Amino acid sequence: MTDITSRPSIEAEKTPEPVSLAKPEQPVDQAERASGPRRRVRIDSLRRVFIDVRQKPTYRFTVRHGAYVWGGARILTRRGWEARTTAVHARMMRIAEASGNEELLRTWEQRAYAYRFARHKRRMDLLQMAMNAPRAMASAAMGFGGLLLMLGIMLAVYNHDVRDVLAPTNAVIEFVGWVAFLAGVIWEPLLYSLPVLALGGAWAVGKNQKTAPTWALPADTGEQGVIPDENAILRALGKLSIPQLNAAIKEGWQPRWVQPTTRLGNGYHTQLQLPMGVTVEMVNAKKNVLAHNLMRKPVETWPTEPPNMPGVLDLWVADQGSLNGPVPDWPLLHEGTTDYFKGVPVAVSQRGEPIIGKLMAANWIVGGIMGSGKTSIVVSLLLGAILDPLVIAEVYVMAANVDYDPLRPRLRNLVKGDDPEELRAALDALRGLANEVTERGKLLEELGGESTKLTRELALKDPRMRPKVVVFDECHELFMNKEYGKEAAELAIRVMKKARKVGITLIWVTVSPTADSIPRDVTRNTSHRVAFAVGDQVANDGLLGSGKYKAGIRATELVPGQDVGTAVTYGFTSKPFEIIRSHYVQRDAERGIDEVTPVVERAMALYEGGPADAPAFAPVDHLADIAAVLGHETKMLTLDVLRGLQDRNAVEYGSWSFRDLRSVLDDAGHGEYKTGGKMHVSLDRILDAIAAREDDLDDEGGTEE
Repeated sequence: MTDITSRPSIEAEKTPEPVSLAKPEQPVDQAERASGPRRRVRIDSLRRVFIDVRQKPTYRFTVRHGAYVWGGARILTRRGWEARTTAVHARMMRIAEASGNEELLRTWEQRAYAYRFARHKRRMDLLQMAMNAPRAMASAAMGFGGLLLMLGIMLAVYNHDVRDVLAPTNAVIEFVGWVAFLAGVIWEPLLYSLPVLALGGAWAVGKNQKTAPTWALPADTGEQGVIPDENAILRALGKLSIPQLNAAIKEGWQPRWVQPTTRLGNGYHTQLQLPMGVTVEMVNAKKNVLAHNLMRKPVETWPTEPPNMPGVLDLWVADQGSLNGPVPDWPLLHEGTTDYFKGVPVAVSQRGEPIIGKLMAANWIVGGIMGSGKTSIVVSLLLGAILDPLVIAEVYVMAANVDYDPLRPRLRNLVKGDDPEELRAALDALRGLANEVTERGKLLEELGGESTKLTRELALKDPRMRPKVVVFDECHELFMNKEYGKEAAELAIRVMKKARKVGITLIWVTVSPTADSIPRDVTRNTSHRVAFAVGDQVANDGLLGSGKYKAGIRATELVPGQDVGTAVTYGFTSKPFEIIRSHYVQRDAERGIDEVTPVVERAMALYEGGPADAPAFAPVDHLADIAAVLGHETKMLTLDVLRGLQDRNAVEYGSWSFRDLRSVLDDAGHGEYKTGGKMHVSLDRILDAIAAREDDLDDEGGTEE
């Protein structure tokens, strides 16, 4: 029996399609399923073949140099077009319009109008010159011919030979013939070599700009980040996937280097004005990628924005591994005394420069996870402080910590432990300091009269005004205590606000820098902030101040267990931040190493009135040395200043270059001072910088950025 429902399909199958003579195809989904695996196999095979071909040196060589020529020709064409048209002006107007900067838009419109007007004038001048050219050429020919004829007549009269009348004309004709002969010899090779020269020029430009695909570049070009020059920095920025930056680059953004890449200490420093719509915060958000592109670790790459230069990317890139080498020995390890009022050495900067820890008119907060190196910098600071026999030192450790035990002979108080008795002792110390700062303020007024701050002379005059350094380690235990925490926070803030001028230095050390463990006002009123490796943004800003993480000043990028002793700091120099590596005065009983005890014994001898003929440690004051070299001269050539510094202190300034001197002058706000086309150093500007530095003592630590 025939299935009636199948009959129409049978007839339809027998009836050919009127519009196509081809065989009936499989349904689409079946065709795709059947052909999909084969298509994928073919695509994978073609991809493998293409990858294999790309790896062949001959193919890569051909593509690379061909891309150099093509890319160089394209760049030269664009440069020529932009030089002859208002393309640059139009591009800048589009960017200004997109960013809503009407003032900049009007500026570029005026520049475009001025350019078109000048171009029109040049064209009109050329047209007028072409119209006047025949008359000018005829006049010149007649004048030159007359001159030759006059010379010939004079020559004929002198030689008494009428044939010499045409001698000058014949000589010129012969010279023209020789020039035509030489041109005929040179012209054809030159004509054939012009395309080769043009290709060579395009190739050179393309090679310099790296216009070839990345896979075709030589293997060694992957090391462009080893020396982060302008090209490497631009390539690294272009790969950050910042839409606004990519759009600016596509529009043909031409970067303006505020300061080209220069060698600075153990790395390279540059300043670049970012295009409109791109902020330094955007770059900081991609800091890890930027460091990778420059072949550095994040801790070796520091993009920031100078306080007085908005829109400028200030980039410092350390040498690879420069932050992992050994730190120099502590300068006071074997000899020397200190002066509380001048500071003590505690570390070296990221550029290898000594970092002086300020004690007078300063207070500290030191934080980081366990084992990051907090104690090393505090011990160095304490050892330096007690090498001044005037200093009184106290330590309150709210934990079972033996790091300060070797200093016990020179400490007035050493309290250890987190039991209620030890916490109460730390609170009592704060109560005593709160009363002491008030009494010292009254004594300072009696002793100093007009003086607004404690000096060494005043401290020597009255023992009650001796400088005091007080350390509160693991201070979060005190501030987070339910019974004592609130009062401790109030006392700490009260003492810090008054202690700077009366010679009391507070040092807070914590492993848990949060809003609960460290009162916010304590951070606000701290002048020297030291952040070793921390775990998150909250801890970072709790130590360094709010907004520092967002600004790219991040201790979160320090690796625990690897960057031991390395810290991000604020307040040590005029720069927005410093990466420092603290000195390590060793004490290891298992290995029999004890460098702390000999220093404490020297400090005890000084304190008890022993031999005081040890050389005093005096931090080098570059501005004071420059002022001394200048003497009474109102200005002096930078070369003469540099030579004077080298004569004054060959050890410190013997290796200095103009770059080092300029760095100091720039940090002091001296700026460029040029007279008669030559660079000078101004005595007035140096003295103003020294005065401003002294005035900063009254302004430190009172606000949060």
